[in-house]
Amino acid sequence: MIPPTPSSVFTLLFTAPLFFSCMESSSRTRDTYPKQDTPRSKTDLYYEKHKGDSLPSKSTGTEGAGALEHAKLAPFSGPNYRYFDEGSYLGGRAFMNHRMKNTLLASYAEMETLCPGRIFSYMECSQEHGGHIPGHRTHQHGLSVDLMVPLVQDGKPCYKADSLGAAHYLLDFDHRGRLKSDTTMSIDFNTLALHIGSLRKQALKNGLRVKKVILMLELKDDLFATPAGKELKKHPVYFAMNLPPFINLVHDDHFHVDFEPVK
Repeated sequence: MIPPTPSSVFTLLFTAPLFFSCMESSSRTRDTYPKQDTPRSKTDLYYEKHKGDSLPSKSTGTEGAGALEHAKLAPFSGPNYRYFDEGSYLGGRAFMNHRMKNTLLASYAEMETLCPGRIFSYMECSQEHGGHIPGHRTHQHGLSVDLMVPLVQDGKPCYKADSLGAAHYLLDFDHRGRLKSDTTMSIDFNTLALHIGSLRKQALKNGLRVKKVILMLELKDDLFATPAGKELKKHPVYFAMNLPPFINLVHDDHFHVDFEPVK
């Protein structure tokens, strides 16, 4: 993600919901929505209208200059995951290739077993027809996704920063993965490594592979020092190196994943 301009930061900070709340797991089944007697939420209705046709998606070009046909939506939320921002979802910034959707949902299903009770948040993906999406240099052909880094506080999963919406991109972590505004909150590196490893495995089952992971360079030593990180190093997952300073700076609160078809 490109660092926001001062004016966009001002707008974001005063329009985003700057409150904290703990997330609770949804009772919905994966990719299905039960009949309800009460009115459907905006995100439910949007998903039903825009979830996509039955045709396979077609991604053309690259993540930096591409397009997307027959795009799909993942549900706004599921048993152990949610999209990070209602406005972004309704604004058409969560579309993806069907293979990436299958990969993402399968990974969350696996994480239910690996990390029972843990809630994850996925972030911006692509627009319905791909192409340039404001705020990003990539995300153009439906095979890119941003995902929140999981956090802990006092050794327990922490979701206090998950309700910030678009302002989450403005969170600032130090080089040891501690939130600068509250150093009692830090990145759960072992869970992060488990999630990346799961995405790698599930991508291969869906005809994709992880092309690139972008995470702040200074965080990688702590990531690979964990048990799951040591296991991750045994597999061919490429982490971007020599990142431009601004790009490196903004990939502390989230990690970016580019997928590509297996040739």
